[in-house]
Formats: sequence, structure tokens, C-alpha cells
Amino acid sequence: MKKFLIPIIVIVIIIGVIYSLFVGRYNTAITLQEDAKTAWSNVESAYQRRSDLIGNLVKTVQGAADFERNTLKEVIEARAKATSVTIDPSNITPNQMAQFQQAQGGLTSALSKLLVTVERYPDLKANQNFMNLQTQLEGTENRINVERNRFNEKVGTYNKHLQIFPNNFILGLFSNFEEMTRFEADAGTEKAPDVDFDFK
Repeated sequence: MKKFLIPIIVIVIIIGVIYSLFVGRYNTAITLQEDAKTAWSNVESAYQRRSDLIGNLVKTVQGAADFERNTLKEVIEARAKATSVTIDPSNITPNQMAQFQQAQGGLTSALSKLLVTVERYPDLKANQNFMNLQTQLEGTENRINVERNRFNEKVGTYNKHLQIFPNNFILGLFSNFEEMTRFEADAGTEKAPDVDFDFK
């Protein structure tokens, strides 16, 4: 009877080792990958909120008499370009990330130009709707920064899981696990854009 149990125990141990080496690591990689995708969705959601607020801002300033049409046009076009650039979070390449950042940077630049122009319109600066948008836009810029940092943390955890031994060998057998690209700020954009409407 004992001789019969020994092979069963060995088989159970082997199955446990295989599970630990393959299935456990695979499932952990899937979980971390999905966490990173969710974090990227949160980044996009924060950018979408900014885009929606900018749309409301444009509508508010369009009502100002003789407001510069070219400045508004630049903001509208930059907003359209920024919202048209989408990324598949399961296959983010450095090139895709650079395109996304460039589009968002263009919108930030156009928005900054618009805000400088607003200084010449005291009635617009005193508009309550405009002031409410100021507060929401400032909060959204902070939210974008927080969500980008969270995304980078999730990507870092996922990438480390792929790189450590023996994960790098075991997970390398599967085609659905590749390192993800982190969000990196462009040079000179370490700080959120100045969206202070409180002109003196």
C-alpha cells in the first residue's frame, strides 16, 4: 500500500511545481497586465475630462465680443487632434506614446495661448462660468498627473514581473506578454501647465 502511495505523492508534487512555475506566474502576469491596462484607461479618462472642460471653455469665450478667432481655432483643432490619438494599452509602443504625448502637448500649448489672450477681456475673466471652469481645469491637470504616475507604477510592477528569473524564461514561452511602455514627460514639461485665470 505504501509503495502505491509514493508515485501518487511524487505526481502531486510534480503537478504542484508545474503549477507554481507556469500557471501561477502566468496568472500573475495576466493580473498585472490588466491592472496596467486599467491604469491607462484612467489616464485616458483624465485627458478626456480635460478635453470636455476645454470644450466648455471654448464655448464660454466664444461668447465674448471680438474674441480672437484664430486662437479659438487653434484650440479647437488641437483638441480634435488630441482626442483622435488613441492607444491600445496592451500594445503600447514608444512611438505611439510619443504621438499621444505630442498631441496632448499641442493641446496644452494652444490652451496656454488662449488663456494669455483672455487677459485682455476683463468681462470674460469675471464670468462665473469661466471661473468655475478654472477650478475644474486646475483639478483635472492634477488628476492627469496622478493617473499618469499610477499608470507608470502598474507598468513598472508588470515589467519587473516579466524580467525576473525564472519568469523571463517561463513567460517568454507565451506571445501575449511584452514589456509595456511607461509615460515619460517631454523635456521641459515636468510641471503641469499654468492654468491660473486670476489675472491682476
